[in-house]
Amino acid sequence: MKHLMLVLVLIGAGAVHAGAAATCDRECLRGFITQYLDALVAHDPSALPLSAKVRFTEDSVEMHLGDGLWKDASRIRAFRQDILDARQGIAASQVIVEEAGSPVMLVLRLKVADKKITEIETMVTRTQKEGALFKPDALQAADKTMAFVPEKSQLASRDDAIRIAKFYPAGLKIGSFVTVDAPFAPDAYRVENGVITAGPGCSRPGCENIKTQKIMEHPFITTRVVAVDEELGIVLLRMNFGQTNSYGQGNALVVWEAFKIYGDQMRAVEAFMKIMPASMGSGWE
Repeated sequence: MKHLMLVLVLIGAGAVHAGAAATCDRECLRGFITQYLDALVAHDPSALPLSAKVRFTEDSVEMHLGDGLWKDASRIRAFRQDILDARQGIAASQVIVEEAGSPVMLVLRLKVADKKITEIETMVTRTQKEGALFKPDALQAADKTMAFVPEKSQLASRDDAIRIAKFYPAGLKIGSFVTVDAPFAPDAYRVENGVITAGPGCSRPGCENIKTQKIMEHPFITTRVVAVDEELGIVLLRMNFGQTNSYGQGNALVVWEAFKIYGDQMRAVEAFMKIMPASMGSGWE
């Protein structure tokens, strides 16, 4: 019996060690993003540590890894906003890439397990026609508000951060952030595809206050939680705004929106977006 107990203890210890070895912390996840981007501009997916069953999508369409943006990406610009979810093994990023010298807005989600990439989800926006708004040259570096590391006492729990972020799609659904009482900080801002669309610096009448600005109803909006960066206080949502008759018949705006949350308030909203068929899923439902 003693020998059996010893064997079980050793097996248990080995399992714990194996689990610890397989864990990918924040810097490990950040490294996977860097590896991906380096491989992208080198047009060499074989340089990546890939799972045998890895899946890759660009704009919700499953592709062979090496197709799409992989064919012509030529340089990574300075702007890069990482959202690192160590608990779920998710490394996400909003990045400006160049393709034949022209800027491209790339959203990237990597799922990492056992130090291998098992899932690759991307969205690529190349022009204003594709993105409704398009000002990538305005994005020179990650914004200081998004990069700020709040005191731990100011950070919401994971569940509360998601709850707070979801006030945003709730307000869009009915066309009012005031009615849902979305908890925006007084100086909260929103940037969409590099354009300031709410908060300080917004030039349109009535958009200086993100909470009270007029917004249209989005009755068919759908939302998916992509990642929660528990150290930076960022929640990344992927939203399909649904048919609103604003982007052509049958089209909708698909938005990857990052929410900076601490002190129980939304402080910043930064989005990469693209016009896509309203009925198109993400491919990862």
